[in-house]
Amino acid sequence: MSSNTMQAMADPAKKMKSHKRHRGKPYYRPYVPYLFLLPGLALYLLWAVYPLLYQLYISFFDWRIIPGQTSEFVGLANYQAMLTDKTFWLAMQNTAMYAVITVAGQMVIGLTLAILVNRVTIAKRFFRTIYYLPVVTSWVVVSFLFVYIFSPGDAGLMNFALMKTGTIQEPISWLANSSTAWIAIYSLGIWKGMGWAMVIFLAALQGIPPELYEAAAIDGANEWQRIRHMTLPLIRRTIFFVLIALMIGGFQVFISVLLMTGGGPLHRTEVALTYMFDEAFGNLNFGYGAALSYVLAVVIVIVSAAQSKFFGRGDQDLEY
Repeated sequence: MSSNTMQAMADPAKKMKSHKRHRGKPYYRPYVPYLFLLPGLALYLLWAVYPLLYQLYISFFDWRIIPGQTSEFVGLANYQAMLTDKTFWLAMQNTAMYAVITVAGQMVIGLTLAILVNRVTIAKRFFRTIYYLPVVTSWVVVSFLFVYIFSPGDAGLMNFALMKTGTIQEPISWLANSSTAWIAIYSLGIWKGMGWAMVIFLAALQGIPPELYEAAAIDGANEWQRIRHMTLPLIRRTIFFVLIALMIGGFQVFISVLLMTGGGPLHRTEVALTYMFDEAFGNLNFGYGAALSYVLAVVIVIVSAAQSKFFGRGDQDLEY
């Protein structure tokens, strides 16, 4: 047999070994995963990062939106103007008060509902759906619903109910007075978010073994003692998470105040985002409006960090 024939017979064997080696260990292209990430990353940069950076850029100008006008660079003047802006400080005070009251109401009512629903053995899904329904309902829809409920005169459902029961003798203009308007705004905020808090708390409660409550009951612990010394410590991390999430949402209140009172009367129900919206799109003061948004963002970060440091400093859930 000639050498050429032997070489021809050996080449297919080498090719088969090379083919098997490549099949067992495919060739890795390190750039392929980034190609799949590129479309989502591009959209994120275009619709999230770029507007944020451009808004920060606008905050340093007396920004003019009308074509042909020149936007003057003013540096930190927009931020310095907040120091003497009484409406800004009133809006921030109202925002903080709204966050504190609605978050407390949502957490207390949400936890109470979660404890009650967790004990229901029949139609548990029905109750979860009913209480969670306001969460998935549009803010616009529920805001107009509460405008109808707190309408002045006999047409308002609240006035009608209070007059029928003899609680009041004359109709109340709920949304025309700042003190009563806040009752409507707080009520909407609590009612809208308590279902979300309930679902989160309910998920945490369902992770607690029922044998622990049975043992505590045998030891003589009453209902309040079991909640205080067992339930609350066992879901401590969940409580902390719900507190942070609701507080961030509370500082971002906007649609309900805008549609129910518009910040009036005389800015008495103004909150940070409605004031920013009014300055930017009402007075066309886009530079000042952009500066307001960044100050609010910094406040939210500071509040969240303070809560994380105060409530989460090394404390853990009770182990079982």
